[in-house]
Amino acid sequence: MSFVDLEDIRVSYDGKNNILKDLNLSIEKGELVSLLGPSGCGKTTTLRVIAGLIEPNDGAFSVDGANLTKVPVHKRNFGMVFQSYALFPHLTIKENVGFGLKLRKESKETIHKKVMEMLEVTGLADYADRYPKQLSGGQRQRVALARALVIEPKLLLLDEPLSNLDAKLRINMRLEIKKIQQRLGITSVFVTHDQEECFSISDKVAVMNQGVIEQFDTPEVIYNHPKTEFVARFIGFENFFDLTLVDDHTYAAGDGSLFKTAHTWETTQKVGTIRPEDITILSKQSGPAVNTIPGTVKVRTFLGKSYQYEVETPIGKLLVQDSDETTYTSGDEVSLYISEEKLILV
Repeated sequence: MSFVDLEDIRVSYDGKNNILKDLNLSIEKGELVSLLGPSGCGKTTTLRVIAGLIEPNDGAFSVDGANLTKVPVHKRNFGMVFQSYALFPHLTIKENVGFGLKLRKESKETIHKKVMEMLEVTGLADYADRYPKQLSGGQRQRVALARALVIEPKLLLLDEPLSNLDAKLRINMRLEIKKIQQRLGITSVFVTHDQEECFSISDKVAVMNQGVIEQFDTPEVIYNHPKTEFVARFIGFENFFDLTLVDDHTYAAGDGSLFKTAHTWETTQKVGTIRPEDITILSKQSGPAVNTIPGTVKVRTFLGKSYQYEVETPIGKLLVQDSDETTYTSGDEVSLYISEEKLILV
């Protein structure tokens, strides 16, 4: 059994439409796992089930072997960090951080010791006597993190904690969260809809769609080997075309073009997909017969370090991102080489 287990969790608010559908998720002790997906996919509902804010219609939730499915939120000893910070404006930073310990009626000496240790860990020791309005957004988020961690929770839950920060601050804060999480070794669940943020911070990622987890794996595996078309589209694959198995590792497109792939599947009908940056543009009629298709450049877009081309081919329009010194213009005839290592089947 894993440290955290959700087994066959079903949540329905009206008894008819399921928000979560027989959801299963296992998290090992010390892992940071992200729930990734678009709005309405069920990631926040999953976090609320873990927190105890929602009791599932069916299924079981356990931590460290203890069934907590019906245990109320205030008895779970979990730390939570929200996107709104939820700090008390009339309390100093050290008073905000120590609030949970005060509710537990711990001694003033113990509270002071634990609070100052946590402020040290989160880089806030010099701000202990300030008020939230005197801090930046990133500093306030670290206060919220310190308050969640100071109670020494079994589990840290983060609900899109960086969404209110600007882009540069979000990058800095996700690094800070990861460093603190690793230093303390605390098991954490992080909810986000931002793929880059999720991949940079997580040990594992659960990609969710309509109440189910479509893929659960490391960021590297999901990025390079998405299992479903939904996962592929969500993490940046933009070219999709139907393929039929005709020989070992060889598939044919609708026009008869042949593509070899390093990946194998049991079913004969698949969808091929490849990232725009993984397609190579060749001069017309060059390249091997297999994995190469002719095309006509329709649109060129300058991206700074590279160009993106929309190319009309016999298997449909493909987006190609190319940083080669050779540039192409609308109407140019080219060949596109699709590497068998980069061609993914979903």
